[in-house]
Amino acid sequence: MQHKRSKVNVWDTYVTRKDGGLMHFDILAPVEITDPQLIYEYGQAYLATKGQKGQALAAEQCRFCHVEQLRPDWEEDIASKGFFVIEMEGCE
Repeated sequence: MQHKRSKVNVWDTYVTRKDGGLMHFDILAPVEITDPQLIYEYGQAYLATKGQKGQALAAEQCRFCHVEQLRPDWEEDIASKGFFVIEMEGCE
């Protein structure tokens, strides 16, 4: 059964790429998820999809930013993976 959530936490994330460039992305997760370690795991899962597996991601790179209204286009990923990523810059 899929839960309807109305809000998500946004974690502002910066990671140095293997080529030295900077990646900036937001990790969105249900407001119930407050454990930073789990958010870092989500970030590492995302980085692996971008060929950046193993890059540093911890409190210095990933911080809780704000709460956002859940949007329909995020809901499927959050329901299936637990999180959604908004790519801001350097994520190609």
